[in-house]
Amino acid sequence: MCNDITMRQSDTHRAPGKKNTFRYLLPFVVLTMVGGCGVRGTPVRGPAETLRGYADALDQNRIEDAYAMLSDEAKREMPLDAFRRMVQENPNEMRDVAEALRRPGSVPVVTATIDTPDGQALLLRYESGRWRVDVSAVDLYSQNTPRQAVTSFVRAFERGRYDVLMRFVPEAKKPGLDASKLKAAWEGSQKQEMQTLIAAVKSALPTATFEEAAGRATMPFGAVGTVQLVQENGVWKIEDFD
Repeated sequence: MCNDITMRQSDTHRAPGKKNTFRYLLPFVVLTMVGGCGVRGTPVRGPAETLRGYADALDQNRIEDAYAMLSDEAKREMPLDAFRRMVQENPNEMRDVAEALRRPGSVPVVTATIDTPDGQALLLRYESGRWRVDVSAVDLYSQNTPRQAVTSFVRAFERGRYDVLMRFVPEAKKPGLDASKLKAAWEGSQKQEMQTLIAAVKSALPTATFEEAAGRATMPFGAVGTVQLVQENGVWKIEDFD
């Protein structure tokens, strides 16, 4: 009996200048890691082989075969008839995308993401025939993504790590501020306000959606609140709570 674990290839390769209209021509391709057998008895193919197979199906107008390689998420968003119509109505774009997929710019990386109850996303990578835990699972105060930054901020606040909380202060707000002053404010006159605020943010995290654009991001929480984030030097920081 085969144990199927279905993943999406994380390192997708887009043709330069393609519009979002054609994103379903790009590899929302299912990669199935199967112990000892493949899909429908065929041999298991790695990411590069899967991409080439998808490109060949598009190039040869084998629409059903290409559609079968899409992820469940992509299929939910675009039924087969709509996918078929898009491919048939845009033959030139289809050829361009197929050509782009045959010459990827980097080695494909297969990943899996597990969401914890507190909203933290833990990443695993498939390397050398086995799953390995990514650094995100051990970096307690990651600021690599808006979600990780908010999760880390909440964790640091709950643990009273004001030295860590200073990492989340944007550069423009740091002059005159240090960990001791932050602690004095948030454990003093602002204690109740901050505890209520953080509790609302923490409650919203597991299902929160983040809107990100041009180095800024927002996360809604509570009835009308939002967390405002800004990206500085490659990491995300908390700019404000509205």
